[in-house]
Amino acid sequence: MTQTVELPIWLFILILLFAVITFASHFLFPSVRWFFRRRMERVVKRVNERLERPIEPFKLARRYDMIQRLIYDPEVSQAIADHARRNSVPENVAFEQARKYAREIVPSFSATAYFGIAIRIARGLSNALYRVRLGYHDEEGLSSLDKDATVVFVMNHRSNMDYVLVTYLASERSALAYAVGEWARVWPLSRLIKAMGAYFIRRKSRGDLYRRVLARYVYLATQAGVTQAMFPEGGLSLDGKLAPAKLGLLKYIADGYEEDGRDVLFVPVALNYDRVLEDRILMAADAAGTRRFRARISVVAGFFVKQLWLRLRGRFHRFGYAAVSFGPAVSLRAHSKQHGGADAEQLAQELMARIADVVPIVPVPLLASALVDQSSALKAELPNLMNARLETMRSAHVHMPRDSIEYAAEIALKHLTERKILRVEDGLVIVDDDQRAALEYYANSIRHLSR
Repeated sequence: MTQTVELPIWLFILILLFAVITFASHFLFPSVRWFFRRRMERVVKRVNERLERPIEPFKLARRYDMIQRLIYDPEVSQAIADHARRNSVPENVAFEQARKYAREIVPSFSATAYFGIAIRIARGLSNALYRVRLGYHDEEGLSSLDKDATVVFVMNHRSNMDYVLVTYLASERSALAYAVGEWARVWPLSRLIKAMGAYFIRRKSRGDLYRRVLARYVYLATQAGVTQAMFPEGGLSLDGKLAPAKLGLLKYIADGYEEDGRDVLFVPVALNYDRVLEDRILMAADAAGTRRFRARISVVAGFFVKQLWLRLRGRFHRFGYAAVSFGPAVSLRAHSKQHGGADAEQLAQELMARIADVVPIVPVPLLASALVDQSSALKAELPNLMNARLETMRSAHVHMPRDSIEYAAEIALKHLTERKILRVEDGLVIVDDDQRAALEYYANSIRHLSR
């Protein structure tokens, strides 16, 4: 028992490593998890004291537990059996495929990451890049929403800044669970987004098993009262116009609605910008007739480095105004009674109409709308042209800086000339034919408001 045993150094290190891992997994990791769990509970308690809609227990459940709950759901189990039979594979293979989908979809919400990091980044980035303005909103109506109902913010999709702006502006109401596309599955962005409570969806998946797993997750989250945010258009607008809604998630929510269950309140949200950061990429994709567009990380990083350098040199100017409007909520319960059941197609049309009605008007789209059908105009006439365009618009929610159409024309012209979309020669504002598509892109954001 006391004899010396000689071992190769590599084997000794291997045995020592296994011992450390065993000790950590049995003694250290549980203690660490317990410590962070208690800390998270204290953070959530403090945050819930100031939120209009407290964080739901569903979002705070352990991710492993949620995955298990999802894959053992009766409907998912039936989908696994159907998948196995249809594809002639063993059920355990189909089960592992469902588990993979569940792990991909289910987030791992962290109150610290959301309120300690994400909200601060969203606030700082929004105000650093834009002059953020809150357009139309019924403050009393939003505050009086049924506390037991599930709230879903449905938004038009102009830019990836939409996530940032709405997260920032809704930070005093609740923590939002976004449905995000595959673009966000890049490490380490994916870890941060999941920690913020977002869940990934495959835009192009046609598999019944995947769709059933996703539908059940959306059902469970909705029934649990999780505040959500989604883009019914399904992707960024390539031409600046509002696109028809894709049923997708709306259909999952409508199909899962139960008369004796929670009501679902859809809050229309409309965003508009003086400058969309990705506008050139989106317009190029539209001209090519494809939704395939890539913004490489190097390009994005280069853009922000350039803006930081301009800021350090005192030459940085914000990209104009970004405005967000919140429309009156649509009750799924009331909709269901009106239509004799939850009709996803009718619901989608109503929500897109509500979004269209509250799209805010900011200076650049207004000037673009006034000039889009002209080749030139006198600089002095721009305020009159913008006023004339406003008179043709219905239910327009206008952000007029300093309450002055002259000032709005001045700053809009400044932004468009700096980007060489317009040019000024001897008091004449000229539309560059090569840049007319850009002018149309911004005019399209409010074109639907014209009578």
